[in-house]
Amino acid sequence: MVRPYAIKGKKRKNRDEKYDKEEQEHDEQVEVEEEEPAKQASIEKPTKEVEGKEEEKGETATDELVGIPIVPSDKKTNKNGVIFVLEKASLEVAKVGKSFQLLNSDDHANFLRKNNKNLADYRPDITQQALLSILDSPVNKAGRLQAVYVRTEKGVLFEVKLHVRIPRTYKRFSGIMLQLLQKLNITAVGKREKLLRVIKNPVTNYFPVNSRKIGFSYSSDKLVKMRKYVDTVGGDVNLVFVGAMAHGKIETDYIDDFIAISGYPLSAAMCIARITEALADKWNIL
Repeated sequence: MVRPYAIKGKKRKNRDEKYDKEEQEHDEQVEVEEEEPAKQASIEKPTKEVEGKEEEKGETATDELVGIPIVPSDKKTNKNGVIFVLEKASLEVAKVGKSFQLLNSDDHANFLRKNNKNLADYRPDITQQALLSILDSPVNKAGRLQAVYVRTEKGVLFEVKLHVRIPRTYKRFSGIMLQLLQKLNITAVGKREKLLRVIKNPVTNYFPVNSRKIGFSYSSDKLVKMRKYVDTVGGDVNLVFVGAMAHGKIETDYIDDFIAISGYPLSAAMCIARITEALADKWNIL
């Protein structure tokens, strides 16, 4: 019977390759083991030098942590800023037909009339325009905007992160507000960060200690020029502007001053634009 020399040769060749591979892995492991003491020595050496320097410095070096560099920051922590509170926002959810929807005077006119509701009170587009005016302002881009809060007509208070991008179209904005009021928060895509979230009342719990609360309404008797008004405020005072309702005057007990910034009725977005423009001039923001 003829012996299968070709098959035997393949087996011997595979066996030789296996031995060569094991020897190569063994040599690489030896080289790694020889390199590790050298690395440890190079790591231990500078740490000893640092410890010697710290002993020489004594008590003067107690404010520095070994291995954590102290990076100087140009940001001034004593800068004052501005906070906007959108009170009495027209954001109400109701079940229309078989689904829940954010009520507005255009799409739900018949539903509102059947329930004896005033159509003028259901304007969620006012909140959308106000948020766009605030977040797109140079004051926000320059980092002087501290916070934005919205409280609905029903008393639901939620916070808006300053880097969130509010939808430009009303349809998308309505969908996000509907989700927020039902799930109590909106998270970023692929992240756990909450861009909008419902928080506990009252809103005054989130104001800085040294803040001046200002309500703006066309019905106010105090008509001011916004640029001169903000100049009279001290540099260490944080301004809190409250408004953006559909109509009428704010009825809150935490307002320090009520002002009107025009002799004509203006939209909430226009009022906010005047305020942010005056603040940008005051803080030299271009």
